Amino acid sequence: MRIVLKYAYIWSMKARLNLTIDDALLEHVKGYAVKQQTSISELVENYFKSVTKPVKRKNILTMVDELKKPTKVDTKADLKELYYQDKAKKYGF
Repeated sequence: MRIVLKYAYIWSMKARLNLTIDDALLEHVKGYAVKQQTSISELVENYFKSVTKPVKRKNILTMVDELKKPTKVDTKADLKELYYQDKAKKYGF
């Protein structure tokens, strides 16, 4: 029995970016990076990823839950007739 292992290495190219920021802010950012055990470059990269990430589409059920709730609904009303009456008022027929 012969076992062959193949590996694929995937890496992305990185580019250098120069930023100009206030000295006092830089000191705060350095302190924050140390507390988070990360680098300033990684903080900036993660921030750019977060602001450029496409917005997730909402689930239809979530959108329905977010709709404004009616204040009072007559359970005995003919909703179809009320719909047509409303359209007749709106379009004048």
